[in-house]
Amino acid sequence: MKFKYIVETFEKIEVTSSRIQIVATLSALFKKVIEENKEIIDKVVYFVQGRLWPDWYGYPEIGIGEKGIIKAIALAANVREREVEELLKSLGDLGLVAERLIAKKSSRPSGLLSFTQTQSKDLTFEEVYETLKRIAFLQGEGSRDLKIKKLAGLLKRASPKEAKYIVRFVEGKLRLGVGDASIIEAIASILGVPKEIVERAYNLRADLGNIAKIAFTQGPEALKAIRPQPGIPVRPMLAERLHDPVEILKKVGGKGLAEYKYDGERAQIHLTKEGKVIIYSRRLENITHSYPDVVKYAKENLKAEEAIVEGEIVAVDPNTGELRPFQELMHRRRKHDVHIAMKEYPVHVRLFDAILVNGEDLTNKPLLERRERLISILNQTDEFRLATGEIVDTVEELERLFHQAIADGCEGLVVKAIHKGSIYQAGARGWLWIKYKRDYKSEMIEPVDLVVVGAFYGRGRRGGTFGALLMAGYDEDKDAFMTVCKVGSGFTDEDLAELPDLLKEYIIPNKHPRVVSEIKPDVWIQPALVAEIIGAEITLSPIHTCAIDKVEKGTGLAIRFPRFIKWRPDKGPQDATTCKELLEMYKRQLRRTVE
Repeated sequence: MKFKYIVETFEKIEVTSSRIQIVATLSALFKKVIEENKEIIDKVVYFVQGRLWPDWYGYPEIGIGEKGIIKAIALAANVREREVEELLKSLGDLGLVAERLIAKKSSRPSGLLSFTQTQSKDLTFEEVYETLKRIAFLQGEGSRDLKIKKLAGLLKRASPKEAKYIVRFVEGKLRLGVGDASIIEAIASILGVPKEIVERAYNLRADLGNIAKIAFTQGPEALKAIRPQPGIPVRPMLAERLHDPVEILKKVGGKGLAEYKYDGERAQIHLTKEGKVIIYSRRLENITHSYPDVVKYAKENLKAEEAIVEGEIVAVDPNTGELRPFQELMHRRRKHDVHIAMKEYPVHVRLFDAILVNGEDLTNKPLLERRERLISILNQTDEFRLATGEIVDTVEELERLFHQAIADGCEGLVVKAIHKGSIYQAGARGWLWIKYKRDYKSEMIEPVDLVVVGAFYGRGRRGGTFGALLMAGYDEDKDAFMTVCKVGSGFTDEDLAELPDLLKEYIIPNKHPRVVSEIKPDVWIQPALVAEIIGAEITLSPIHTCAIDKVEKGTGLAIRFPRFIKWRPDKGPQDATTCKELLEMYKRQLRRTVE
């Protein structure tokens, strides 16, 4: 399939903010792929997502930084690197730089059609994808130069517009604003089925390219038959949040399972029939390398042929056995010296759910049945056991366990419904699980997780770095990020010193297509980083866009006196607190004021 069809699609998407139009444009592309070669539909979907494959594959990245891309453009356009660098300063986008210089080269008179012009017509998507794949897998001594040469060779064959998007893809800055929800809708529209069918399949197997391939090669019935599969992560079920124990019990039907909410890293542990253990994070990253001890625990203590179970990995003090905070656990994310970190920061696992056991899909089973299946295959040890929890049906019982959880070093509780409808809602947030955290007892009642979408330069003591960040909540209906506050307090001097390096790779020249903001920061940031924020209260705001028009026409919601608490590297942007949640928090705040 000609690569120009991908480029034409990207161009159309880049100039529209209409979700309906984006879905229609994607549908047209997918239909074209199905007509020409449906076997590559998975790779096309990945490419639209801005990747070569899902992150959880654990495959290498393309691995060419800005300097390498500049060198490749210079080689392809037959110009000096300095010329590329100067043009980058004025355009601020390496993709536009590549487009400009390749076009300039193509326009040079030669008497005959230039090599670039004749060859660009023949450039196929398959060639682009396979070349980038080979570049990613180049490793070892001399691989950097070879990667650059291969990229330059690809750019030489590309048209100016093709070069623009190839460079943006390699740089990780497609900036199309296409979320998973839009791709799911496009697939569903082509199949002529409700989007919920595609969405459920994706929730059970978090590989949207693979879901598209099954859909278009095997049909809708194959999608309906999809079950969890060890080795492919399941999108995790998420919890709502409340601070009132009376309301919590009411939401779960009067009785629920209250489990400790550990301050650790959520882990989805897969045991395959071959005896292999794979661990995925909440963001569906393959984190197996970081936890060789957890792999050992799972192999020794999961008594099943195959299973997918969920739990929390918590850091413990090797001397006292007490729980350590989440920040210390992050030392285990080292790429090197993992065994040293393992000794310094030992971990335990507290399991709380079973998604699949010996081929049986448990997601449609009630919670207590899933829990019994988990217990039946679990050899419990100090290091690897069931999460602490009790069934409660009174406020007094819930409060007692809450205070006990705090005393034991936990954040609070997760209260879970246990009625017949208490299924595992993969990829969904609902009232079947409710977080009840200790932070809810102070200030804004509960902290929230917000996404960085912009930054402001500091003044005075903060001169030379960033002094504040523009934060946003996630609007599920619009698949967009809506601003809710500008946070400049709570940062330590060390936090501030690290901000430029932390934000560097996410800085973009213009507002991201999925960001809705009336405020213009000094620097726009690609929605990627999540931080935990607390504040005094939630108020109405004429300048913020979160829950805009939901309370009063022309006003959104804002957090008053926000304060940074910590970064949440274990959460992705779409895991952020939603605008619906913030609206519900605001309404509860009003009710408390009236009372």
